[in-house]
Amino acid sequence: MRILVLVDGSKWSQKAALHAFAVAKGKKAKVVLFSVLDRREVRAVAFHASVISGSLDEIRNFEETLWEQNKRNVKELLTTLLEVGQREGVSCAFKIVEGQARDRILEEANSGRYSLVVMGAYGKSGKTRIGSLLEDVIGGIRPPVMVVR
Repeated sequence: MRILVLVDGSKWSQKAALHAFAVAKGKKAKVVLFSVLDRREVRAVAFHASVISGSLDEIRNFEETLWEQNKRNVKELLTTLLEVGQREGVSCAFKIVEGQARDRILEEANSGRYSLVVMGAYGKSGKTRIGSLLEDVIGGIRPPVMVVR
């Protein structure tokens, strides 16, 4: 059995990883922590920062700096979660891909390699309603999905 955990950096996705570890431990399953980096999100933040600073010529520099920082942050988070899982005796790996989150999640989740997909109910915004990504992907994921709140 293999379990895919969608990690977006939110506390909810971290909580989902902990639940996946508990399930995996009982089933002797492997957990794959999966994160998608979307350059469009970084580009929007870079544009906003450039407008605020009054330096639109710096958009590219802001974007590259934010992109590299975002990649480092995601890798650090996944490494930390991986270590937690391994301390719990769970076989773990992580995978980081680039692209549009919805498309890449559906591609990975429906690859035929997973028996279960685990994700947080809410995203990074922390809003108390179901996350928009969850709404976008849940109907398209073929394996069973565990939503953690």
